[in-house]
Amino acid sequence: MRHILLTLLLTVSLPGADLAIPDNVTFTRGIEFSNPDDQHLQINLSQPKEGQGPFPAIICIHGGGFRAGKREAYDKLLLTLAQHGYVAITVTYRLAPAYPFPAAVHDCKAAVRWLRANATKYHVDPARIGAMGGSAGGHLAQFLGVTAGLPQFEGAGNLDQSSAVSCVVNFYGPSDFTKSYDKSVDAKEVLPLFLGGDLSTKRREHIIASPLYWVTPAAAPTLCLHGTADEYVAYEQATWIVDKLKSAAVEAELIGFEGAGHGLKGVPPEKTEQLMLAFFDRHLKAPATR
Repeated sequence: MRHILLTLLLTVSLPGADLAIPDNVTFTRGIEFSNPDDQHLQINLSQPKEGQGPFPAIICIHGGGFRAGKREAYDKLLLTLAQHGYVAITVTYRLAPAYPFPAAVHDCKAAVRWLRANATKYHVDPARIGAMGGSAGGHLAQFLGVTAGLPQFEGAGNLDQSSAVSCVVNFYGPSDFTKSYDKSVDAKEVLPLFLGGDLSTKRREHIIASPLYWVTPAAAPTLCLHGTADEYVAYEQATWIVDKLKSAAVEAELIGFEGAGHGLKGVPPEKTEQLMLAFFDRHLKAPATR
């Protein structure tokens, strides 16, 4: 598990590191969006300086095996997204084992609802919100895309707002926890912490926490990017969710990177960034359909 933290993130930006803020965007740290169990959860936010919007928005969800990681890992990506005309936030969510599933889901959905509740203040178009994440964050982004409107996953805060997202970019996130144990080098360590037990004792929780089992025709269009040699989240995890989405008549695409492991190490970041931006532009800069 300790090795996975080095490869979970799409964009390397160490927590606390100084960022060079471009002249054409703003960047704000530490905005509280939710306070479950006195945890004072915060986001960082970046937005374009020019134009009044409303702008499409993207929620960025960090990885870390559901028990580690920080929102600051995506700070650099926020700046890139803002330069491309998006309001972008990166989210702190509660971590296992202190807070097992579905706490992280509740927190990510609370962030979506907070963004809608504050859409006027931050010049956001509430009808055009996407989500992305890597590894555990990819799972959480995918979960947002398949569980809109299900009360059991909503949690608290701004419940008059929707937690639905218009589209998802899932970087190497798992889709079916029931099939993770035999093809992941750390599932035996990570999943019992997140789900309160292993598959033999908490099978129902493994199913409920798996995005694959929540796919309906109402799911959000999805782009999956995944390495074929991923040793932490098997490549087939991406094929399953994409096939299930397609079978439900939902737009879905898988782009595989031959020989790449977890974190897409060795794949030029600018390549994956371009693929992500093209997908978001197609779904969030055209008239809203969701």
